[in-house]
Amino acid sequence: MISKIREIPNFPTKGISFKDATPLFQDRGAFAIAMDKLAEPYLNRKIDAVVGIEARGFLLAPVLAYKLGTGLVITRKKGKLPHKKIQKKYKLEYGTDTLEIHRDAIKPKQKVLIVDDILCSGGTARACADLVERLGGKIIGFSFLMEDAFSKGREKLKGYKIHSLIKY
Repeated sequence: MISKIREIPNFPTKGISFKDATPLFQDRGAFAIAMDKLAEPYLNRKIDAVVGIEARGFLLAPVLAYKLGTGLVITRKKGKLPHKKIQKKYKLEYGTDTLEIHRDAIKPKQKVLIVDDILCSGGTARACADLVERLGGKIIGFSFLMEDAFSKGREKLKGYKIHSLIKY
C-alpha cells in the first residue's frame, strides 16, 4: 500500500514533503483494502457518526460511515458551512487555519470516529476533536490513512485511540 503513495517535495510550501494518496485512490484494489483496514478496528464498536475533516478526509469518511452503518458529519475550513456553526483556530506545519462544524451536527453523548488522510503535527485533528467535544460528542477514536511519525502529531492526541495504516 505504501508504494501507492506519491511524495511531492516542497508542496504546498518549501520544506514540506506532501504525501499524495491519489494513486492509492485510483487503484480499486488498494483503495478497497485501505478502506477495509481503516474500518476494521471499529466494526464491533457502537459509533453514531463519522466525522470527515476537509478536504481529503472527505474522500475517506463517507466510505467508513457506510461500512460502519453510521451518519456522516463534516468539518470545513472557515466560511464554507452555511448554517449556524462553531469554530476553532489551529496551527498547521506551515501557518494557521480555522475549522468549523455545524452546531447541530453532533448530539450530546454521540460516539464519534474522526477520519482524515494524514496525521502530521496533529493541529487539524486536535481542532476537530475540540469542536466535537464542545458539542458534547464522545470521541471513540481517530482513523488516518497515513501518519508522519516525525511530526509527532500523536502528542496532541494523547488519551485517544489512534489507528493509522501507513507510517512514515
